[in-house]
Amino acid sequence: MAKANITFEDIDRTVSVPAGTRVIEVSEQVGAGIVYGCREGDCGTCIMHVQEGWHNLTEPSVLEEKVLKENMAGRHDRLACQAQIIGDCRIKPT
Repeated sequence: MAKANITFEDIDRTVSVPAGTRVIEVSEQVGAGIVYGCREGDCGTCIMHVQEGWHNLTEPSVLEEKVLKENMAGRHDRLACQAQIIGDCRIKPT
């Protein structure tokens, strides 16, 4: 299985994960500072900024694009609960 590296700038940690893993899953495992309220129905709280490698995440879905727009997210912002890692990237919580 293909692997990819994701670096969390807030905790200065790089982790190798299987391609297709959702960012939020890795964040929870390593204790990065991505906050989320999805489980409480507060969509949009897990917005993160992709510092490098934004093209190494899966394309945003229509729903993700809608939530990002509603939250006035920047060009390289993504939802950690939706973005899947397909190549090396560097992210930080917003």
